[in-house]
Amino acid sequence: MRRITLLTAAILRPNLEPDTKFQLAWAVLRVVVGVVMVHNGLDKLSNIESFAQAYVEYIGLPFPIFLTYIAAFTELIGAPLVALGLLTRPAAVALFGTMCVAMYHHILVAGFSIPYLELSAIYASCFLFFTINGAGSVSIDALLAQWLQKRALLAQGLQSQFLDNPEQNLAKDEVKRVGTGVE
Repeated sequence: MRRITLLTAAILRPNLEPDTKFQLAWAVLRVVVGVVMVHNGLDKLSNIESFAQAYVEYIGLPFPIFLTYIAAFTELIGAPLVALGLLTRPAAVALFGTMCVAMYHHILVAGFSIPYLELSAIYASCFLFFTINGAGSVSIDALLAQWLQKRALLAQGLQSQFLDNPEQNLAKDEVKRVGTGVE
């Protein structure tokens, strides 16, 4: 259990050292990208069939309506998670995937035309950044990582304390059993 807690803390912990100005800029980027991404999911849901036909079918993916719903809900759920800095890496990797599909569509439609690729490439770059680096220290992920790490260290400290003095701990167990009448 301690390993899972430490692993979860490591996944949530940001990669870069804390510098107040940098961390604030990082948080602003995360919030802005997350908030402005939400409308993409809403646009997909506003007319599922036409989006599925124009985008998903066009690039040859199977189950276009189903995949349109998946993309829409990925953007509607993942973008606010990125903005909040909660479960940022999983949300960002999912959003990075939707933006890679969007870039692929734009390349098929217009080649490597910058006006078509521009927005999805910027989004993809931002989500790749958050996938690699996490949410930053001004985030819910950072608070969760600190809490999980303290919890794991406390559990490790209690475990090592038990292992350091096994005779004393056995004596305490004997006192508990005798005191409760259990033998």
